[in-house]
Formats: sequence, structure tokens, C-alpha cells
Amino acid sequence: MVSLRFCFCFFLFCASNVILIPNKSLAKTCPPRQHKALFVFGDSLFDVGNNNYINTTDQANFAPYGEKFFKYPSGRFTNGRVIPDFIAEFAKLPLIQPYLFPGNRDYIDGINFASGGAGALVETNQGLVIDLKTQLSYFKRVIKVLRQERGDAETKSLVAGAVYLISIGSNDYLGPLSQNSSIISSYSPEKYVDMVIGNLTTVIKEMHNQGGRTFGFVNLGPLGCTPLVKALLNGSEGLCREEVSSIVNLHNTALLVELQKLEKQLKGFKYSVLNFYDVGFDVISHPSKYGFKEASEACCGSGPYRGYYNCGGKGYELCKNATEYVFFDAVHPTEGAYEIFSQFIWNGNHTITGPYNLKALFQL
Repeated sequence: MVSLRFCFCFFLFCASNVILIPNKSLAKTCPPRQHKALFVFGDSLFDVGNNNYINTTDQANFAPYGEKFFKYPSGRFTNGRVIPDFIAEFAKLPLIQPYLFPGNRDYIDGINFASGGAGALVETNQGLVIDLKTQLSYFKRVIKVLRQERGDAETKSLVAGAVYLISIGSNDYLGPLSQNSSIISSYSPEKYVDMVIGNLTTVIKEMHNQGGRTFGFVNLGPLGCTPLVKALLNGSEGLCREEVSSIVNLHNTALLVELQKLEKQLKGFKYSVLNFYDVGFDVISHPSKYGFKEASEACCGSGPYRGYYNCGGKGYELCKNATEYVFFDAVHPTEGAYEIFSQFIWNGNHTITGPYNLKALFQL
């Protein structure tokens, strides 16, 4: 049974989540709901199942993914929920559906465009993912549908009041570096970072042009310390791959600089950035502080640190209790770790999440 919003204009009130057949002509006369929608863009940290519906090998629609919360593989790259799921809960929204979910056309609470493996660069995993530029084009389609269904005034209000949550960039660096690709070595690190940030900035400006005003970002985490990258170090205990960490720090610094510029350039632009690198590094370095026992190796995979990215595939190993682990597979955190990161995004202080935290943005 599908929950539909219906306007009882005959009785002069509007109700939400009423299970009836809607009268669209009447629904357009109802005032907008008093909450902020959540539109999600990005990569596998935020993907809630879009990759289930495209032709790609970068999927998580098989066991043991999803075993903890959903009891089935939902397409999320972990054993349960991911960051947008927790943010929706904190904001008192329903779980935000993947854009490509068949038949999904109710966007009043927002929608999720994120795609595992996606990058800010169109070339990153090209043909296997929904890149950020394509995600933007999907967002524009959503605005058109909203205008058709709810009219210009309500759509403008919904889009302007929504929060735009973005996680992108990891695959632009991690893929080429882990595969010894020449795509990065053909540029200086600074030039390559400029390309990634430039693509992201172009998309942000267009989101703003479409009416978006309030943005939440997750910067790049400590990619050089993931089980995948550590496995490439031939088992060197406790080390992070320096070339990965250095370019991540370049990216995070450039992102902050660019966001500060956009705040001055774009009318009404407000943003939040989780310092995912420092928070993630602290969780990895001091797992017991956060209730974990294992932060060096993954719960699911094979090889050193279970860092070979074959969870659910041939010859993989699975830990007995994923709740004790920071990493579920070679690169993705467990649901427990995601919940901790989500709490930092939602109500972290200004040294962790700033200049606003996401809770403050939802209250604006």
C-alpha cells in the first residue's frame, strides 16, 4: 500500500500520509508542507540503491550487504543504513528513495541521486556510474515534475527550502591511485585537484541557479588508511598511503576555499562541511573510543586486512560480528560507523562541522 498526500479542501484542511487516491487539481491548492526536503548527490557513501538500476559491476545488491538493518541487500554499500538514511531520520523525514527506483515520482520529501563509484569528473568510472553532471540533469527533471504536479510557487518554495547533501570526489582519486593509472600522474596534484573541485563548483552553481540555497558537504575521508589501500602496501602494519593522504588534504583545503568564495558570490548560499578526514582518522586510530574493536581490517573481503574488494564474491571472508568493525568492506564503513559520522554531520560543533551543522541548516 502506498502512502499518498491528499488535500481535503472541501473540509478546509490539508493532511499528509493519508492513504487515499489523490485529487491532483485540489492538491495544487494546498500550501507547502512545513518541512525541508532532502536532495542527495554523490557516490557510494550516499547511494541507497541507484546502481541497482544501471548496467554496472559496481553494485551492492547481493549478500552480505544489507544484512543488519534491511535483512536483504538494498543496494547500499554497507551492512545496513548509510549517512542519508540517518540524516533523514534526524530530520524526521522518511527514508529518501533512490531516483531510479521504478515508478517513484513523489519528490515532496526529496530524492537521492547518488551512485556508487561516481566522481566529480565525468571520466571517473565512465559508463559504469551516474556521474555528478548526470545527477544534476536528473535533479532538473525532478523540478519539472514538481512544477507540473504542484505549480511554480510551491516548487520554488520547496527547492529553495530544501537541504542539498553532497559527497563526491573519493573515486576521482582512489580509483586512479589504487590502479596506478596515469590519469593523475599526467597532471600536477594541484592541477588535478583544481579539475575535480572545478567540476564540483560548476554543479553547485547550477544547483543554486535552479533555486537551491542550503548545502551540506562531506569532505574526503582518510582514504589512504582504508583496508583497500593498506592491502596495496603489501601488509605494512599501521601505515597509510602517503600519496593518497596528501592529495586528499589538497582537495579538502581547496574545497573549503571554494565554498568560502561561493558564500560571498551566491545569494543566500549557506553550507555545512563535515571534517570527515579528521573524524574518520580519529575513529580509525581510536576505535574503542567509539565502541569498536577493529579498525585495521574490514569485516568482509579477502587478502591482507580483508582489503581486496570482493565482498560477496568468490573467495571472500566474513567476520562474525560486523558491529565490532569500522569497515564493512575494503573501502566502506559499517552501519555503526556511518551512524557515528551522521551524528557528527547533524550536530557536531564548529571544529568538526562548520560553519553550520546540518541540524542548524534544517532549522533555518
